[in-house]
Amino acid sequence: MTIFTVTSRSISARWSRYVGAHSYRISANSVAVMGQPAFVIFNNRFVLGTITSLLPATLYNVKVEVLDGNGNVLAEDQTQQVTTPDIPLNIKAYSKTSSSITVNWSAVPKATGYVLKAKSGSSVIETVVNDSSGTLTGLRPYTLYTISVQSSNAGGNSQPSLPVETRTGPHAPQSVRAVLTTDSLSTTLGVFVTWNASEGSTNYLATPIEKSRNVVQNCTSRSTSCIISPVPCGIQYNVTVVAFNDAGPSDAAKPTEFMSIPCSPSDITIWEIDSGNLTVSWSPSHLTDYYTAFVKRDDGLEVMCNTSLTSCSFQSECGFIYFISVFSYNKVGQSPPGNVLNYTTAPCCPTHVKAVFVSSDTIEMKWNPVRGAEMYETKAQDASSVVFCNDTSTLCTLSGLKCNTIYNITIYSYSDIRGFNYSCQKRSIITGPCSPSILNITKVSPSTINVSWQQNNHDAVYKVFAFGKAGVRSCNSSGSSCEINDLPCGAIFSVSAVATTPEGKSLPSYSLPLETVPCCPDSFSVTQITQSMTNVSWTEAIGAQSYTTVLESSKGQAKCHTGENHCLLGCITCSTNYTVSLSAISETGLTSVCNYKGYSSSGCCPSAIKLYRLGSNALRVYWHATAGSVNYIVNVTSNNANFTCSTVLWETYCDITGVYCGDIYMVTVSPVSTDGSIVTFCPMKMYSVSCSMNSGAMVIYRGRRSLFYNEA
Repeated sequence: MTIFTVTSRSISARWSRYVGAHSYRISANSVAVMGQPAFVIFNNRFVLGTITSLLPATLYNVKVEVLDGNGNVLAEDQTQQVTTPDIPLNIKAYSKTSSSITVNWSAVPKATGYVLKAKSGSSVIETVVNDSSGTLTGLRPYTLYTISVQSSNAGGNSQPSLPVETRTGPHAPQSVRAVLTTDSLSTTLGVFVTWNASEGSTNYLATPIEKSRNVVQNCTSRSTSCIISPVPCGIQYNVTVVAFNDAGPSDAAKPTEFMSIPCSPSDITIWEIDSGNLTVSWSPSHLTDYYTAFVKRDDGLEVMCNTSLTSCSFQSECGFIYFISVFSYNKVGQSPPGNVLNYTTAPCCPTHVKAVFVSSDTIEMKWNPVRGAEMYETKAQDASSVVFCNDTSTLCTLSGLKCNTIYNITIYSYSDIRGFNYSCQKRSIITGPCSPSILNITKVSPSTINVSWQQNNHDAVYKVFAFGKAGVRSCNSSGSSCEINDLPCGAIFSVSAVATTPEGKSLPSYSLPLETVPCCPDSFSVTQITQSMTNVSWTEAIGAQSYTTVLESSKGQAKCHTGENHCLLGCITCSTNYTVSLSAISETGLTSVCNYKGYSSSGCCPSAIKLYRLGSNALRVYWHATAGSVNYIVNVTSNNANFTCSTVLWETYCDITGVYCGDIYMVTVSPVSTDGSIVTFCPMKMYSVSCSMNSGAMVIYRGRRSLFYNEA
């Protein structure tokens, strides 16, 4: 026995003919389901038979028995057979492409597979699937097909389902082309897609598919073109077109490759590697052939850089604002505008810097204003300290500095955006010299002093001033001392020193007082008052408060100390040569010794003056010389006459004639000095000449009379 036909509800068997058989009985007994077996009896003329009313997809024991006329079994044979699943229901078919039809149906219990068939004329396309849907491929475009489905299992295929007619989609469009376009109203970029018309198509769908991603955009059209917009940047597409009609879509047209414009570079950064060099860098942009960086300065100057790299370098200048934008380029075009960055370079360093030395501890810094600077900081630094000055002005005074010290002075410019420009050049400046300190003033002579000081500056020239009412005197030296000459007498000075270096002058040192010795009087005179007393007088001396006068000879000394400008000296010896000196003394005790021409005292007044009668009208005056050899002059005066006679050297008498008796005469005998002057202080004697006696007259001594004592 063999099984040759199986359906979901029947099994057909074939057997060999048995000799002597009266009839044959075929039975099918379910292996899994208890119940009466189904059977069919055939006469001996049949060698095949079919059992019906079976259950779908069920395992049966199928048996063929040979019966005699009494119904006895003469021989038998058996096998197992599974019925096929039920016929699929709810068949739905539609075309997804012009060369395929997709079929869906309700799943059949216990079916292990399905057979799909598409028939058009004599052409049959068949495919086997495992699920309750499947696609028939390799069909002709725009063709009507009859679709049926059979379920299957180990027993075989079910009967075909009720047929469904479905037409495949139209032919795929041909000659697809894609070019970049711009929307004139919105300036949005898009892709203009064109193709050749496809027979049977009612509309079209153009779709760009990114090579590594999904569909990003599409467009539909009833004509043979459409615009896909907007198009993302930086993507490479395969643009394809599908035609549609009532049956469904066509196969996709052969894809056309299209590249969009690159995206704008991102992560743009700007930095200065060093002053004057500006570097712009960015992240790579997909599908970019090269980049162009535009740098525009706030004064309008613009430069650009083309590169296939991701950075560009530009020369920059201080104090400018730079606006930077970067574009990507490929064969399609330029990327959209990206972010515009701005970068402000550091403010320029001050120029034409000048240092003005105000004093030893103060320097005034001046400079020209510079671009980009909103404020300036001046920094003066020596080995141990720092002095700052912040100002918006281009003038700064650094005070409280150390004198004669090297300072590194730097002027930094500042802006709110960039802060301080610390690349500005420093300058070494030496402050003005320190004030000297006078150590000592030594008098070299009455008109010369030597001034010494502490040498506390490098490469300094020192100038010492002596200034007062008498004017200014000075001296210069690069050492530690110098002499001031030609100082006037009787003057008070203040002595101060100033140091001078190429940087400037120091403040004057503290002043020390200086007093020169008093001047000597311009004139000096000695007048003898009496034989033993003289009157010394002189003009007032500059700077003198008191005076000491000395007349000195081998016989002794006459001295006088007075605050006046004259002095009486006693104990003078007549007819004596004296040396004369005067000391002018200041209020502090400084003394000038002034020597004058020697002085000779007058001759001594004679003694023992006697008057003798020589005749009736003549008299002889006689005396004793007291010292030295001098000439004398005799004066005899009365109310009626005056008589004078002179002597020669060594004579001690003198005769007078023409006198009258009865008259009183005043007699004076005075020495005559070598210069011809007559001593006026010798005593006067009074005589009366009587007219009695025959001899003519008698001389009577009446006494003496002095100019000073008025003795009678």
